[in-house]
Amino acid sequence: MRALVTSAGTDTPVLADVEAAPVGPADLRIRISAAAVNPIDVFLATERGRAVFGLSGGTGLGSDLTGTVVEAGPQVDGFAVGDRVAALDRDPTAPSRAHADSIVVASADVARIPAGLDPLAAASIPLNALAARQGLDLIGPPAGRSLLVTGAAGAVGGYAVALAASAGWRVTGLARATDADFVRNAGAERLVHELPGPTYDVVLDAAALLGNAVRAVRDNGVYVGYPGQAVEGVRGVQIKSVVTRPDGAALGELLRLAADGLFQLRIAGTVPLTAAAEAYATVAGGGQRGRWLLVP
Repeated sequence: MRALVTSAGTDTPVLADVEAAPVGPADLRIRISAAAVNPIDVFLATERGRAVFGLSGGTGLGSDLTGTVVEAGPQVDGFAVGDRVAALDRDPTAPSRAHADSIVVASADVARIPAGLDPLAAASIPLNALAARQGLDLIGPPAGRSLLVTGAAGAVGGYAVALAASAGWRVTGLARATDADFVRNAGAERLVHELPGPTYDVVLDAAALLGNAVRAVRDNGVYVGYPGQAVEGVRGVQIKSVVTRPDGAALGELLRLAADGLFQLRIAGTVPLTAAAEAYATVAGGGQRGRWLLVP
């Protein structure tokens, strides 16, 4: 089968013929319909990214996917051949991943796509929506507290604003003025363009502003960030970090919320798997609103 791989000596991903992975007892083989290109995929395709993750030789790329179940292991319960599903793959060492013709994924990491949700657009959901959900899970219920989401118009931030607002948080979004409509439609009460001093009970730092974002947290408040440079806690601010993990049950709920219209799904465009290098170069250039999808 075909799979997009990264290998030493080049920062450009290559489409190669690889051997299909075997299906384990609790696994599903999914024929891929669409897979999103995320910045982490572009990073992993570079020499620096491979070094950070300790990768050597050829490894697969891609984590977000939708597709159709074509084979199920004997211990799988709840899925059948023909089901339309979405999943998040988080194994950067695998020889083939979501940017391929098919993938083998643990059934616990898979969720059915509900009726009414476009299976192509759904490929943009898993990684970023789960990152937002798991970040909010670290801070508990709103209980009258205020929340600032940095990068509120970005991939993770947009989901975080919508999920937090629906849970009863008083949400302020940090974003450009040109993104005001998106952020307000997501559910933010306020929009700011610059970080203030200590103002908010919680800051969810989807834009990875790090120490600058910590300064916007009130004394003894909470900062939630994503992997990257270490962030120092000051003034009693609790520092919490999200390492996004696959979760089929949570993904299923996020897909249902998407089908109900909670999220503003943004697709920048679709390209064939054979043109993946072009999509990677576009994402590497930054400034994208929405996800590019690879279609085998």
